[in-house]
Amino acid sequence: MEKRPESRVSADIPVRVWGMDADSKPFFQSATAGSLSSEGAQLSHISHSLKVGEVIGIQYGDKKARFGVVWIKPALIPERYEVGVALLAQQTVPWEDVTSGNKPELVKAPAGSEKRRFTRHKVQFPIQIGFPDNRRSHMHCSSTDIGGRGCYVESLVPLQINSNVIITFWIDSEKISTTAIVRASDPGVGMGIEFTALEGHIQKKLQAYLEKIDQGFASAASQGT
Repeated sequence: MEKRPESRVSADIPVRVWGMDADSKPFFQSATAGSLSSEGAQLSHISHSLKVGEVIGIQYGDKKARFGVVWIKPALIPERYEVGVALLAQQTVPWEDVTSGNKPELVKAPAGSEKRRFTRHKVQFPIQIGFPDNRRSHMHCSSTDIGGRGCYVESLVPLQINSNVIITFWIDSEKISTTAIVRASDPGVGMGIEFTALEGHIQKKLQAYLEKIDQGFASAASQGT
């Protein structure tokens, strides 16, 4: 009897990935895993070229496993890749709770809550990181994962957790600034930053702007095929 294709979960989850790249250099980075199943996943936002057949490690939460690279293709963002991975024998996927449906809190908001779940967009979005005391130079960089409540910035030397910063960015011709705090710091990889004073209507405006950018990428991709 032919084996039925296994159903996949479309939820995106944050993971850490490490191994050897196509140039045989070690790498370690944050990424996103989607199209989840008990046998593999699709990785997005990979910034290193990998080889098909290479073995890499993936961590979700406190669980790790080894996977083989089965395919790789360029993403819409320059120097980024999407990678298909398959679980190696004798390994258990780190996201087993997600694929078994035991994690409804990720998608279901508390009853009566006015907070909406803001989609994170994997786009290169220029921002400026400043500091309250003005004694340090501003950092001009690009967020690689951003939504209405925060962003992730790649950096070899990220700021320490709980560092207070001021994030400035532009929405069309409008300059936006907000206080923020570093919630995650991954040496050699980057940092996760939470916006702490971004008003609700600005959050929604940012989300709409990011969705427009995403649609622009999708349109450009369809015209090029």
